[in-house]
Amino acid sequence: MLAYYCHLALRSFRRHRVLTALMVLAIALGIGASMTMLTVLHNLSGNPLPTRSAVLFHPQVDPRPARLPGADPEPPDDLTWQDAVNLYALPGATRRVLTSTNWLPTRADAPGSALAMMDTRATTADMFAMFGVPFVYGTGWSQADDEQRALVVVLTRSLNDTLFGGADSVGRTLVIATKVFRVVGVVEDWNPQPRFYDLGSGAFSEPAKLYMPFFTWLDLPQDYGYGPMACWDHGDGTHDPKAPNCTWAQFWVQLDDATQVAAYRQRLENYSAQQHQLGRFQRAPNVRVRGLLEWLDYKRVVPSLVRMQAWIALGVLLVCLVNAVGLLVSKFSRKAGEVGVRRALGASRRAVFIQCLVEAGLIGLAGGLLGAPLAWLGLWMVRQQPVPYAAQVGLDAPMLGFALLTAMVAALAAGVWPAWRAARIAPALQVKSL
Repeated sequence: MLAYYCHLALRSFRRHRVLTALMVLAIALGIGASMTMLTVLHNLSGNPLPTRSAVLFHPQVDPRPARLPGADPEPPDDLTWQDAVNLYALPGATRRVLTSTNWLPTRADAPGSALAMMDTRATTADMFAMFGVPFVYGTGWSQADDEQRALVVVLTRSLNDTLFGGADSVGRTLVIATKVFRVVGVVEDWNPQPRFYDLGSGAFSEPAKLYMPFFTWLDLPQDYGYGPMACWDHGDGTHDPKAPNCTWAQFWVQLDDATQVAAYRQRLENYSAQQHQLGRFQRAPNVRVRGLLEWLDYKRVVPSLVRMQAWIALGVLLVCLVNAVGLLVSKFSRKAGEVGVRRALGASRRAVFIQCLVEAGLIGLAGGLLGAPLAWLGLWMVRQQPVPYAAQVGLDAPMLGFALLTAMVAALAAGVWPAWRAARIAPALQVKSL
C-alpha cells in the first residue's frame, strides 16, 4: 500500500510541479539555515573527551578576602601558587594535573637553527595518561622528572615535522629559553574542543606546540609570563606567579567513582578549613568539584552569539514550515475533485489522510536532500569568518542524518492539518462539481 501511495504522490508532483518545487525549496531553505547553526552549536558544545570525561574533575577553592567588592560567590577558576602546590600534594585522587601556558623562544640544537616563539604547555607528568594524549614516538616524562626539574620536553607531530622532518626525535635536543632540553616523546597534534583544561586561554584556541614539566617551566631563567592571571588587590603581585593574591594555575584530578568524588570533596573542605584556621583563607570553606561536562556547562563555553543565531535559524525553519503548510493546503485543495472520486469509490478518510501524509513526507525528504548542500554551504561560510571556532565546524554523518530526519518530521508535521482537511472532503459535493 505504501508503494501505491508513493506512486500517487509522484503523479501529484508531476501535475503540480510549481507548487511542489516551492514547497521543496521552502523546506530546503529552513533545513539549510537551521542545520548550519545547529551543527555549529553541536560542534562547539560537544564532549571533548568522550572516553575520559566521566572521571575528570576540576577542583576549586576560595582564597579571596572576605570582603572583596563585586566578588562572584563562586570560587576562582584557577589556583594560586601556594594552593597549587598544596593541592597537588593532597592525596585522594588517582591522578592529578597542574598546567598553564606561555610562549617560549625555541630552536633546534644545531648550528644555524632559526629561533621561534612556541606556544608551550607546562604540565605535570600525569597529563598524558589522564587526558589520553596519543603518542607517535616515545613517552611522557615521569613524576621523578617533575620532582627533579628535569630538562625534558614532548613535541607535537607538527613541530617535530618542522624541526626534525618527521623523524623519531626521541633523544634529540632543543634549546628552549637558553636551556638545552631532551626530547622524550612526540604526540599527535592533540587539541580537544572545547579546550576544557584551560578555558582562560581560549576554549577554541590553537593547540600547544610542545609540553614541558610544570616545575621546570617555573624555574626558567627569565620571566616569559605564566598564562592569564586573575588578581585581586593589584597593588602588588601582578605577574608574580608566587603572589598570594593571583590565581593562574589550572588543576584537574581523576576520580574514578562517586565515593572517591565525595571523599575528595571532603578533603578539599578540610583543606579550606585548615587554611581558614591558619589565617590564609578569610572565607569559610567554599569549594567545588565539578566534572568535565558540568565545568563546560558552568563556564558556558558556547558563545552567546552562536546560541542566538541558532534560535534565529530555528525561527527561519518555522517560517518556512508555515509557508509549506499554506502551500500544502493550496495543493490539497486543488486535488479536492480527485479526493472526492476516491472517496466515492470507497477510499476511507484514513486512507486519504495517509496518502496526503506520504506526499508531505516525500516533499520533506526532497527538501532535506536539497537542504544538506545548503547547510554545507552555510558551514563553509562560517569557516571563512574570523572567529576562534571557525576551524572546528563541519557537517558529519550523524548531523546529515539528523537533517534528513528533521526535514521529514517537519514536513509530516506541516502536512497533518492539510491532510486532515483533505480527508474530510465530502465526496458527493466534489463529484457533483466535476
